[in-house]
Amino acid sequence: MFWMVNHITFSTVDKQLKEAQNQFSEMKINLQGLYTLFDLHGYGLLLDTDSFFEYNLAKKINNPQIHVIVRDEKGNILNENDLGRIHDFFSEVSFDAENLDAVYKLKINHQYNYHCLNFLVKFSSQNIYIQLLMNVDSEMALMNSYFKIILYAVFLGILLSGIASLVLSVKTLKPVEDILKKQTEFVQNVSHELRTPLTIIQAKQELLLQEPNAQIIDKSEEVMLTLNETKRLSKLTKDLMFLLKDSNLKINDLQKEDINLDEFMKTLVAPYQDIAMAQNKKVVLHLNFEKEIRLDSSKIHQLMIILLDNAIKYTESGDEIQIVTDLKDNKCVIEVKDTGIGISDEGLNRIFERFYREDRARSRETGGSGLGLSIANMIVKSHNGTIKAHHNIEKGTIFTIKLPR
Repeated sequence: MFWMVNHITFSTVDKQLKEAQNQFSEMKINLQGLYTLFDLHGYGLLLDTDSFFEYNLAKKINNPQIHVIVRDEKGNILNENDLGRIHDFFSEVSFDAENLDAVYKLKINHQYNYHCLNFLVKFSSQNIYIQLLMNVDSEMALMNSYFKIILYAVFLGILLSGIASLVLSVKTLKPVEDILKKQTEFVQNVSHELRTPLTIIQAKQELLLQEPNAQIIDKSEEVMLTLNETKRLSKLTKDLMFLLKDSNLKINDLQKEDINLDEFMKTLVAPYQDIAMAQNKKVVLHLNFEKEIRLDSSKIHQLMIILLDNAIKYTESGDEIQIVTDLKDNKCVIEVKDTGIGISDEGLNRIFERFYREDRARSRETGGSGLGLSIANMIVKSHNGTIKAHHNIEKGTIFTIKLPR
């Protein structure tokens, strides 16, 4: 860009010098015609061509920025009177009779910058050299300022690019760091969840080996504990396989079908009503959706089992669990309300994180691994819906699911 502007700026100066040279060529023709006219008519009047040239041609350059120096064949200045007070200044200007018809650069007094053009004018009596000079200090100053601006702009651009690259790299690496952190936490949690039941199973089996003649009825407690931990390992492995298989579950991957949601809920909840009744708990249905909706029934079934299982586990004897379906804002709303032990404010914000448990000791006793609600969250998101947990007004927790129709 700089070189293009530089070329355009100084090519304009050179063009003006060439135009001035063409003016001299036209004036030279007129002068020679006039001189021939007088000579042919025999008046015997010879014109003083030097003086005529000096005062009639050198003064007729249209461009006031161009200075004209007229020189004889030896390089002496002929138009001293025309130059006036600047004659002494231009007397130091170098001249080369061999350098003709080409624009060149000249520095006077090591300070002032000029573009110059020399050419020859031939008359019958003598040859005269014309030296045209045009000051380019303003153009040089302009280009220097422009060059500095470009340098500053480039420096500023590099600085801003560096800052932007740093900011973008930090922002780009942040998700990667978060993923790596979550991966590390996931591996640590899985290792912990696997290590605990394996340790228990190993310890109980070693105790059984110490008494090989003991009867099973005498060691039923150890055997039952081993079986429970084995079941927990099996469930944990199943949940992990689901997470690995369906971690990128999308709406296009679902096997959707039109189902009557209220009838679907009745069938799904019925076995859990019996389980709850056996524990002196109650599961109550409030089904008000009364429409069909297109869902993946197997995934919704899995979702509801996770929520019902948690609700029954953490609800005290004599308490109630409510399953509500409704249509609000043209969305299907499913609520699972319990009057159980509830969740802390921090837990409400983290309840859908993998392996998060409000009370690890109690969760381990009830067989929880902290994966169920994260699976539930994934199922709901795959249906383009939302799931949120909040406090029940009385006590306990409400899980609210909203699905598009």
